[in-house]
Amino acid sequence: MSADAENKAIIRQLYEEVWNKRRLELVDEIISPSHALHDPNLTGSAVGPEAYKRQISRFITGIPDLRFTLEDIVGEREKLAVAWTISGTHKGEFMGIPVTDKKVAIDGITIHHLVNEKIMDSHDILESRSLRQ
Repeated sequence: MSADAENKAIIRQLYEEVWNKRRLELVDEIISPSHALHDPNLTGSAVGPEAYKRQISRFITGIPDLRFTLEDIVGEREKLAVAWTISGTHKGEFMGIPVTDKKVAIDGITIHHLVNEKIMDSHDILESRSLRQ
């Protein structure tokens, strides 16, 4: 398997296995100990697998039935951009927004940097306007 194909497989594993199937034990295998999570909505430390797990917990607390749908993965070598949609039901406080019990869909893009089969850093951009409405 080429390096490009291996990196795309790691990214698919992150979303399908870790996020959608809640297999948090895999985070330690695919997220680098020095991983930096860049997200304008994130507060506090965002370095390493434990910080990534906290981000997952924050999302699934607010949207317990959260599911990622990967719309596209583009890039080459160590940089991959992932266009995704999160869908689910807003059942818990999320991003400072009280519970609405409404179905939500959030679009976003994450740019991942991978080295030696580990995700080194991730830059998130998500559209939260629809959630706030």
